[in-house]
Parts: sequence; structure tokens; C-alpha cells
Amino acid sequence: MLLKAFRWSFGATAVGLVLAVLYDGWAALGVVAILAVLEISLSFDNAVVNAGILKKMNAFWQRIFLTVGILIAVFGMRLVFPVVIVAISAQLGPIEAVDLALTDKDRYQELVTDAHPAIAAFGGMFLLMIFLDFIFEDRDIKWLGWLERPLAKLGKVDMLSVCIALIVLLVTAMTFATHAHLHAGPADKAETVLLSGIGGLITYMVVGGLSGYFEDKLEEEEEREHEAEEEAKRTGKQQSAVLLAGKAAFFMFLYLEVLDASFSFDGVIGAFAITNDIVLMALGLGIGAMYVRSLTVYLVRQGTLDDYVYLEHGAHYAIGALAVILLVTIQYEINEVVTGLVGVVLIGWSFWSSVRRNRALAATGAEGDRSHATSS
Repeated sequence: MLLKAFRWSFGATAVGLVLAVLYDGWAALGVVAILAVLEISLSFDNAVVNAGILKKMNAFWQRIFLTVGILIAVFGMRLVFPVVIVAISAQLGPIEAVDLALTDKDRYQELVTDAHPAIAAFGGMFLLMIFLDFIFEDRDIKWLGWLERPLAKLGKVDMLSVCIALIVLLVTAMTFATHAHLHAGPADKAETVLLSGIGGLITYMVVGGLSGYFEDKLEEEEEREHEAEEEAKRTGKQQSAVLLAGKAAFFMFLYLEVLDASFSFDGVIGAFAITNDIVLMALGLGIGAMYVRSLTVYLVRQGTLDDYVYLEHGAHYAIGALAVILLVTIQYEINEVVTGLVGVVLIGWSFWSSVRRNRALAATGAEGDRSHATSS
């Protein structure tokens, strides 16, 4: 079952790593591997959410999501989107950006380095909002309770995450940006960082609004479908229920694609903290996206990964760390290995914490069963 669910991902990994070595040697292989792990870890909760919704869809719409959806996810968000970001930031045409990346890497690297403060400010703010909205939400399951409990209480203040993000952006613009090594003057540097950061904040809110819209539409369609099924049982007419099921599944598909796009933002933007090379970025994120899809299929059929309850926490702490790293890289260079390992360590820690929690619960349950049998 495991091999069947992940066979395409294993194939994509082999091809991607070979292409990385052919493109830029063994160092490129390491970068692509780190990017793939980063994408998988940051999108793990996406797979869990996808699986929960995908279970409600019939076989036809599941196939649509896993075929058409993968084209949108891999080629749209992971391959095209990084090129668009570079093209806009460096004021290039998309074709010119790809051509430079493949034929004149030195010139491409120079342009991307000049555009890096804008990319880092945009991405840093987007990732920071994801992290802040997560840690300020009161959750039943807490990983680092000593930290998450007081933050959940603070989260009751309206718009707190937006206020903190804006304060961080202002501090960044007035400190790091004024010392960034750009050709423009300090005022232009601060303005670039400030405007790009606001753009990242607006993008986060738009993506969140779209996700909320489709989620509401989905709930409406599910409610109508349920009412239609009840009506069909009373009248003996089945046609309306079938039609509504198709419509509800269509909205599920749209909702999943918006969710997937929003989750893709953090992986793509976080990748800029590791490398500016869009070829390596596309290879690493593409491999990671394949594993996210395979995880979704595996979850639908097995549901085993739901037990690792702290993984979502670890992924969001990794997002927060990447947000800080991106903002810091406006002024200082940080080795990509260090950046990649931060996310891997946090994800690994949360996974191990989940395993320990499950063992403790199993032991407690076993002791309870033994004591019950003894008392009987």
C-alpha cells in the first residue's frame, strides 16, 4: 500500500535529484533535497486537510483532484510562481527570467540579489502572518504548552497578529533596510521593504478571504445536499440529490485548489530563504509537491498520520522561523543549510513528541485495562 501510494513520488525524486546533479553538481543535489523536505514539512498539514475533504468526494472527483490538481499544484504554483516572483521583483519578463537563469547565471544572480530585499520582505510578512494566526489561536492540543497557553489568551485581542506584523515590518524597514547593500539610497531601501511587506500582508489576507469564501460555499452546498437527500427519501426522487452532490463536489474541488495554492505560498516563499536559483527551486518544490499528493492519497486510504498531532505545530514553528530568517537576510547572509535544517529539526522534534505522546497514551490505556481486569 505504501509503495503504491508513493511510487510516483519516488520516481519524481530520482529524476529530480539526477537533474539537479546534471544542472549544478552535487551541491545542487543537497539544496534540492533540503527544499523537498521543506516543502513536505510545511505542506504536511495541507495533506491532512486535503484528506479530510477528499474523503467526502466520489471516485471521479478524487481522480480530478489527483490529476488536474497535481498539474495546477506542481506546474502552476511550484514552477511558474517562483518565476513570476523573480520577474516582478527584478523587473524582467517571465521568459527573460527563465532564459537568464539557464544561460547567464551570474547576471541572473545579480538581479535577484538586488531584488532580494523586496522578495524577503514580501515573503517574510506572508509567512509571519501564517505563524502568528496559528499561535494566537486557542487549540485543544498544545505542543509547547508553557508558550502556547499565554499566547492563546493574548490572541483574544482583535487584529493582534496584524498589529504585530506591521510593527515587525516597520522595525525591519527602518533598521535592516537602511543598511542593505543596494544601489539605491537608504530612503529607497526602506520604502522598497515597506511596500513589499505590505504587499505580502495584503496577499495573505486575500488568500485567506478566498479560502474562507470557498469554505462557506462548501458548507452551504453540503447543507443543501443533506436537505435534498432528506427530501428525496420522503418523495422517492433521487435526481436532485445526485445533481447537488456533483455541485457540492465541484465546490470541494475549488476549495481544495485555493487551499493548496495558499499552502504553496509558504513553501515557495520559504524556498527563497534557501536559494535564489529558480531551477533548483522548481526541482525541490516539485518533488515535495508530489509527496504531499501521495500523503493525501495515503491519508484517505489509511488515515494513520492523523495520530501525529504535533506535526502541525512543528510545521508552523518552522514557518515562523523562516519568516524571521527571510527578514534577517535583507541585511545578512545566512547559509542555506542552516536555514533548511531549522525547519527539519522543528518538524523532527514535533514528530518525536507525537510518537512519545502516543506511547504514553497507549501505556496509560494498557495500565487502565490491567487495573480494570484486576478489580473485576
